[in-house]
Amino acid sequence: MKVTEITNLEFGKMVQAASQKLNQNADFINSLNVFPVPDGDTGTNMSLSLQSGAKYERDADTEAVGALAEALAKGLLMGARGNSGVILSQIFRGFSRKLADLNTLSAQDLADGFAAGAETAYKAVMKPTEGTILTVVREGAQAGLNAAKKSDDVLVVMDAVYEAAKQALATTPDLLPVLKQVGVVDSGGQGLTFVLEAFNDSLNGRVSENEEYKPDDAEMNEMIDAAHHQSVQGKLDPNSIKFGYCTEIMVRLGRGKQVDHDFDYDTFYNYLADLGDSLLVVNDDEIVKVHVHTEHPGKVIAWGQEFGDLAKVKVDNMRMQQETIMEKDDQTPAATPEPEEEISDTAIISIAAGDGLATLFKSLGVTHVVNGGQTMNPSTQDIVDAINNSKAKRAIVLPNNKNIFLAAEQAAQVADIPTVIVHSKTVSQGMTAMLGYNPDSELDENQSAMEDNLTAVKSGQVTHAIRNTQLDGFDIKEGNYMGIVDGTLKVTEADLLQTAVEMVKAMLDDESEIVTIIYGTDTTAEVAEQLQAAVADLDDDLETEIHEGDQPVYPFLISVE
Repeated sequence: MKVTEITNLEFGKMVQAASQKLNQNADFINSLNVFPVPDGDTGTNMSLSLQSGAKYERDADTEAVGALAEALAKGLLMGARGNSGVILSQIFRGFSRKLADLNTLSAQDLADGFAAGAETAYKAVMKPTEGTILTVVREGAQAGLNAAKKSDDVLVVMDAVYEAAKQALATTPDLLPVLKQVGVVDSGGQGLTFVLEAFNDSLNGRVSENEEYKPDDAEMNEMIDAAHHQSVQGKLDPNSIKFGYCTEIMVRLGRGKQVDHDFDYDTFYNYLADLGDSLLVVNDDEIVKVHVHTEHPGKVIAWGQEFGDLAKVKVDNMRMQQETIMEKDDQTPAATPEPEEEISDTAIISIAAGDGLATLFKSLGVTHVVNGGQTMNPSTQDIVDAINNSKAKRAIVLPNNKNIFLAAEQAAQVADIPTVIVHSKTVSQGMTAMLGYNPDSELDENQSAMEDNLTAVKSGQVTHAIRNTQLDGFDIKEGNYMGIVDGTLKVTEADLLQTAVEMVKAMLDDESEIVTIIYGTDTTAEVAEQLQAAVADLDDDLETEIHEGDQPVYPFLISVE
């Protein structure tokens, strides 16, 4: 059998088959998480993300495949959960943009779409890592391009994409040593391989129409449910700020007297990337906006003028700002929380699982809490809704989990109000970041001050292992407890209290002053008090605090400042 084009009917079947495939294999993908913890949710994230994309594709009132692909990409973006879901959305964003004007797809179109998807996915990640979903999509896309040179059969191209992706997936442990150490392939790459396998099976007639998976809203909600202080503020030495000028420009492309270049995103971005960090470049056909922390604001401004005239320029000296903050801290007592009406112009949105954690964040000045985190990453749409429904003029988002960063960043791009992300990787970092918030400061000033606070705290998490494995030199037994400090396994023991104490030991140093213990649903206040006493025995100069967090999965979240 030879097939020379993909119509709307074939494309719709491919998408629905892929959604079903991910749903059926979500638990298996979850099991590939490097850390054998109960919150390894890559499969759940990718499945829910693609279900959102599949719904948008089903509901699109068009027979043009390019428009259907655009609907798929939109739905994926709005439903994206976790980094894996966001990267999957970016693959199909590039795919759809390449095919935007097409009614049907040829073999060459299909190959070009995957190639554009791989390119867009790499651009979406600040520091692309090989041995991940990115490797899988790149290798699959290249094989598709090679096949399209020899055949006009879409079956041949799709088969080549899938087989190359499957082979690339098998090599991920060779590219990421931690995968080889644990004995798994990359979970995100596995998820994408299932998508491509479903596409291939659908085109070849190996998926019947009665197998099509169409979850209703109640079933979607059921899946989501099932997957489910006061401290010393760190003093940042202004001289330790590596890039001292927060620089923003907005350029009207192609206008002005100094234009020397036609706009090319890669060229424009790469020059700026060498000038500093915290770089964000967003553009459409008429305007490009830039945010960067740099030592050379003049070079940023001059570079923008080579592509158009300047509609906006803003430069802030962050070292001077920090000096002012420190002077205020030295001259005034600790501030009491401002009345809500005085900070209502800025919504501070925190991601947290557990009523106790929500209460703690609100006591620190957070205005809105989105339920989620370790056990269920919220979608891009969840975060967008929280931002837009806040009725504020601007918003700050605390993800409190690095797997939520990309979804939060996508939400910031499509929200109705200016929004910035403070890249807190843990609940403890999120709480410490709040100590840097100043309701009288500009949005970017607060982002800078809050992110500077992230390094002032060490974050520890205690959870239990869901399988036997070896990691970081530890022989981990199923059911044992693990102490993880800032993403690194530090201790594993059969006893919860012993694990927590040993983890705290690994976190302490000569500068440690405060230990905060937040206990979850899998332990009790009594055990938390035993831990507090054990910590006091380690160093009687330490100040310790206990809070009820109600968080699932993690009996203890512990911070050391």
